[in-house]
Amino acid sequence: MICLDANYLIGGVIETRPESRHLLAWAEAGETFCTAAPAWYEFLCGPVSPPQVHTMLAFLTEGIIAFEETQAQTAARLFNAVQRSRRLRVDAIIAATAITQRARFATLKHRRIQVLRTARAGVGHSSRNLTDQLSVELVSYRDAG
Repeated sequence: MICLDANYLIGGVIETRPESRHLLAWAEAGETFCTAAPAWYEFLCGPVSPPQVHTMLAFLTEGIIAFEETQAQTAARLFNAVQRSRRLRVDAIIAATAITQRARFATLKHRRIQVLRTARAGVGHSSRNLTDQLSVELVSYRDAG
C-alpha cells in the first residue's frame, strides 16, 4: 500500500504530470492506495473539479485514513523530533498516517521529509524508530516505475 501526500493527489489527476503516470504504473503493478484525511482536505481545497475528485476516490482503494489517537501520537512524536518546526506540522501528520498504516509514502516534499527522516532529537529511542520507519518506507517520484 502507498499513502499519497496531497501533492500526489493533486498531480495524480493532471494527465500531463509525472504523478499521474506513477499512479497508473503503480496501480497496474497491483499497488493499493490510501491518503491521510489532512492530505485529502488539502486536495479538496483545489482548485479541483468533481470529476477529478471522483477519479482520485477511485484510486484510493484503501480509503481516506482518519486522524485518530494513534496517528496523533505518532505525529506528535515526529513533530517533537524535529524541534517543533511549525512548517513541518502538517507534514508530520501526513507522514504519521503512512507510518501507522505501514504504508510506503509518495510525496514530492523530499527536503521536508528528509528532515523528518533524519531527525534525532532527544525524545527517546521511539522517535528514532519512527524516523527510521519513514526512511525505509518513503517512495520517491524518482523511484516510480
